[in-house]
Amino acid sequence: MPEPVTASVRERRYRVLVAGYALSSYGSYLNVVALNLYVYAVTDRALAVGAFMAVRLAAGIVAGLLAAPILARWSARSVMFWVNVVQAAVLAVLVAAPDTLRTPVLFVVSAVGGITGTVFLVALRSSVIPEMVAEERRTWANSLMVSGRSLAMVAGFASAGVVVSLLGYTAAFLLDMATFLVCAVAVAQLPVTRRQKSDAEEEAEDAAETASAAGAGKKRRRLPAAVVVLAGAPVLGLMVLLRGVDALGSSSHNAALPVYSTELDTDSPATFVSVFWCVWAFGNIVAQQVIQRLPRRSEQALGALGFGLGTIVMSGAFILAFAGLPWTATVLIALVAGAADGLTEVSYTQHLQALPERLRTPAFGLSATVESFGFGAGMIAVGAALDVFSPLSVVAVAHGVAIVIAVLFVALVLRRRSTAPADTEAEGKGTGAEARAEV
Repeated sequence: MPEPVTASVRERRYRVLVAGYALSSYGSYLNVVALNLYVYAVTDRALAVGAFMAVRLAAGIVAGLLAAPILARWSARSVMFWVNVVQAAVLAVLVAAPDTLRTPVLFVVSAVGGITGTVFLVALRSSVIPEMVAEERRTWANSLMVSGRSLAMVAGFASAGVVVSLLGYTAAFLLDMATFLVCAVAVAQLPVTRRQKSDAEEEAEDAAETASAAGAGKKRRRLPAAVVVLAGAPVLGLMVLLRGVDALGSSSHNAALPVYSTELDTDSPATFVSVFWCVWAFGNIVAQQVIQRLPRRSEQALGALGFGLGTIVMSGAFILAFAGLPWTATVLIALVAGAADGLTEVSYTQHLQALPERLRTPAFGLSATVESFGFGAGMIAVGAALDVFSPLSVVAVAHGVAIVIAVLFVALVLRRRSTAPADTEAEGKGTGAEARAEV
């Protein structure tokens, strides 16, 4: 007799899914290093490495727009299962491809990775977590997901050099392929049933529909759902914009870290980068452990306001990391940056998950597109700027823009809270109602 799908069973299966996702993330981070090195080894051109990354980012931008239509037609479980199978399949093709076809297959791997990775994450955040986990447990669920990915990042980056140097590129690709297959098995154990919408969500959907129709007339209905809700929701629209600018800031410190590390130690430039990212990940993991243990009343701080304040702290910490401070201070700054980054991701994800169901997936898809575009455009602009300006100047400008927008965002959130009717404030306790009140 099959096990009844109770709340405890759902949580247990969600833990299995997170374990599979963390394992596939490990393979992905390992392959970030292995594939970039392999592209250069095959083509002997640095331009090809840049083009390889550009293809992946462009595919992610497109995938964000495609995610909502895909998930509207097929179940999240089916989509997540097949994107893992497809990623494993293209890696198998890469391993088996003759030398004459290696370069075009590499770019197919890049495009497929960008599309499938984005669609998987949108499905996980917008559909699986809200369906698998009760609303009062979403903070725990989101935090567990981020913790698993942070651990995977450290393990993937740390082991990539060892795996490639000792076992070779083929072994690295086969290992990554195996992680995707394991993740597909973890996805397969998810229940098929969909979560029933609560009365509050039903009312919020009706209100959103009415507001959209009244605010824009019949023509507005032809627009994508995410565009409709963002156009009439200043807080949520600014939140997604801030997430995109934050991605641009992320591109600045990702590109500037190797340059700055080389300036600090010409003989061993990888030392600073490795230490910084390991401490950053540790800070992220510590933050997730704290978030998972927060009492229910304290979780109210993890909504839009927590996202804005966390972004200010995180961006400020990344700027200070390039200020030439002593090692001890820089390590503490990296720890703060990782913790604040973890807070912002959980807050942001949880806020979007509180949207009405028909708007949730389009919003996550649009957010993924904005983030990919911000990171991709940032990599191009920052790469050019680093040839002229110092790493500190470049990072300060990019993250400074994020801080300015975050301050405006926090001011808007506080203003709307202070002017909200008393009954809205009473209903707004908790992250879900907060999001419905502020959109």
